[in-house]
Formats: sequence, structure tokens, C-alpha cells
Amino acid sequence: MTKAKKEAKSAKALKEELFSRKEHAAQRMDAKELKACDAFCKGYTAFMNQCKTEREATDFFTAELEAKGFQAFRPGMKLTAGDKVYLNNRGKAVILATIGTAPITEGVRLCAAHIDSPRLDLKQHPLYEQSEIGYFKTHYYGGIKKYQWTAIPLSLHGVIVRSDGEKITVRIGEDAGDPVFYITDLLPHLATEQMKRPLALGIKGEELNIVIGSMPFRDDDSAELVKLHLLEILHEKYGITEDDFLSAELEIVPAFPAREVGFDRSMIGAYGHDDRVCSYPAFRASLDTVNPVHTSVVILTDKEETGSDGNTGLCSSYLKYFLMDLAECFGANGRRVMSASKCLSADVNAGFDPTFPDVLEKNNCAYLNHGVCVTKFTGARGKSGTSDASAEFVGEIRQLLDAGNVIWQTGELGKVDMGGGGTVAAYIANLDIDTIDVGVPVLSMHAPYELVAKTDVWAAYRAFKVFLES
Repeated sequence: MTKAKKEAKSAKALKEELFSRKEHAAQRMDAKELKACDAFCKGYTAFMNQCKTEREATDFFTAELEAKGFQAFRPGMKLTAGDKVYLNNRGKAVILATIGTAPITEGVRLCAAHIDSPRLDLKQHPLYEQSEIGYFKTHYYGGIKKYQWTAIPLSLHGVIVRSDGEKITVRIGEDAGDPVFYITDLLPHLATEQMKRPLALGIKGEELNIVIGSMPFRDDDSAELVKLHLLEILHEKYGITEDDFLSAELEIVPAFPAREVGFDRSMIGAYGHDDRVCSYPAFRASLDTVNPVHTSVVILTDKEETGSDGNTGLCSSYLKYFLMDLAECFGANGRRVMSASKCLSADVNAGFDPTFPDVLEKNNCAYLNHGVCVTKFTGARGKSGTSDASAEFVGEIRQLLDAGNVIWQTGELGKVDMGGGGTVAAYIANLDIDTIDVGVPVLSMHAPYELVAKTDVWAAYRAFKVFLES
């Protein structure tokens, strides 16, 4: 364009042509799409109320996959375009794949999300009595503000493997009529010394003790009668003894239900949006991807909140082994298949909170209702721990999302010196797979109750579906 032609244009016209477009998603969605968005989020809300742990999410996904005709994956099985397979990793993670029409040597389209969330785990010797009150001792899992976990209703989820090998499933505090559990805090009248503590130490880890009962066993001649009564109740209900806690995985999570938020019902409040707000849309996008060009793979993994270590986390080799075994089903080299593959690391980012604006740089952060957030790099301060997607791959994702009419934005996790965080992107990129983070902006991330916008949840689903279909 010549200088004369540029001068002939108004400033408004030039801005529309040259400036980045920042607009509320609802202004870009018609009534039909808004209705579809709301219906999708109803399903998501129901999922969040059913699945508060990685085990519950894995059970939900596995049941859905089998109902949709997915077969358990076996190395060496014969596969053709349109076939659907899944792998359940130890009841805590799941991989699902739909075979595409393109040769496997052209790589797969991979979405990776995690299904664990910050919580409180029970210690192996959790049960004790103090001053005629029964308690569970806990060890917090992932990054939390410990003071947020006091004085709220809590529920207990998990499994116990008894001495005879039988596995017992536990879920208490979610259904009407269930008891809930509780962590006490000091009344402000007597908290003068506590309130002198730094906020991070307002509640200490060893003070996160769960109140579980106060009625004694009816016998005046023994000590620890409340503990005895509680063990009696647990033995009658589950057939367990105190030693069975040694082989248990029991998690304390908020008992709050997922709910619509606001007079306009435009948002969803729930425990565990990080990262089930990405895992559910990725899962649904995969189910709705019937005839993908490239083989579509979705991995819903565990242990991200503690660094992805362990055999159900993405620092392990189970994804790599799956992709290698999948390649061998077609007589292909797994390493070459991974090198040709592309991945969306489906994890959340921090949404801009007008109440706390100083931690985010407004030109480079995500906003609620502005669509799914594409994050080129994560990490801390000097990009420590990030994969940092290439300009070429970012350009490819831009074109794909725009062509699919997906509402999207970009964002970083805070100002440069403020801190930061990581996702599973680096571990997948380390397999020689082009990877970039794409996820939903969240307010109050890692709190017992987090907040997201419905339009962003819908945009995430649309983004993952467009990608998996490519």
C-alpha cells in the first residue's frame, strides 16, 4: 500500500486493519452458538460434580470410551482408519486414539491435559485423637494457599487396599445426607499472634488436620475412645483396620458443587478447573472427531501438580511407549512418528483479575470471555522450564484456529519477574514433538473454588476439535 493510500484511510479504518482484535467472545457468537456453548457447559458442570479426583475422572472417561465403541489397545493389534482405541494407565490416566486416514508416518495430532488437582492427601498413619476429637493428618498435594483450606466443608475420596488385597472405593461428603469434614481455624478474637504470621504461614502444613468425629466408644476404662469409635465405624462400613491406611490413597477435596456464577450465569465456579476444564473439552473433542485426517490422540494424565514424576505422570515413558507401540501396529518407526507429530498441551493460564492487576502485564495476559489462550512459552522468570514453541509452529496454529473460526487470544503467566509456572508441554516437546500450550483462563487458580467463563470453555472445545480433525 502506498503512503498516499494510507493517508486516505481514516484512523479507525487503519486500526481495524492493523491492530490486534480484542473483543468479548459473546460479541462474536450468534444466538445458536451461545446456546451450544451453554449446553456444552452443562455437561462439563455435571462432569465436575462427578469427578473430583484423577481416579474418578479416569473411571468416567473409560466408561464413556467403552460405551462409544473404543477398544482396549494391545501392542501389535491390526488397526485401520476409523478404529478407536484406548489405554488405561493404572486407573489414574488414560490415552485415547482414533486412527486417521493419513499414514501414521505423517505423525499424530496430540492433545495433552492433566486430571489431577491440588488437594490434601492423608498421611499413611493419619488417624489420631486429641482432647477427645478425632483427626486425620494430611500432606498437601501441589501448590496451595494453605489458609484457604480451613473452615470449609470437605469430602473424602479414594481407595483403600485391605490386607486381604480387596480394594475399597471411598467417596464421602458429596451426596445429600453425607457427613462432611472440616479443618478448624482460630477465631479472630484469639488470633492476635497467628495474624502476625506471614500470609504463607497463616496456616502451617501440620495444622491442616481434618476433624472427623468426637463421640467416644462406650467404655470408661480405656484411652483414645473417640479414635476407637471411629475405627469401629470404619471397620463396620469398609472392613478395615488402622493398618489398612498404609495401603490407601485417600484425598481430601472441597465438598462444594460446581455451580453457575453471576446473575447472567456466564461463569462456572468449581473445584479442579485446573486442569479438568481442559481435559473434558479435549476428551469431548476427541469423541466428536469421527474421521480425522491424522490419527488423533488425547492423553489425560496424572501428577502434573507435583512435577509429572511417577509412572502415571508425563515425565515417565508411558506416552512414548504408547506412540511407539501404535507406530509398530503399522510397521512404522516410533521415533519418526513422534518427530512428525504435533501437540496442544491443554492446560490453563491465569486470567486477568481486576482486583489484583499488578501481577499481570495487560498487553500480554489472558482475559475471561476472550477465548481459549495460546501460550507460546511458560516457565519462570527467564523462561526456566519451558519448551517455547517455534514461530513456525505458532504460525501454523494461528492459521488453523482462524480457519476454524475459533475465538482465541494469547497470554503469559504473570509479569516476567513475578514468578510463573509450568505445564506438561516441555515433557512432550522433549520427545521431539512440536508443542504449544492452549487452554482456558482461570481466576483464583489453585484455590478450593476456581472461576472460568463459559465462552472460554466452549472455545477450548472448538480449538481442540479443529486441531484433532486436521
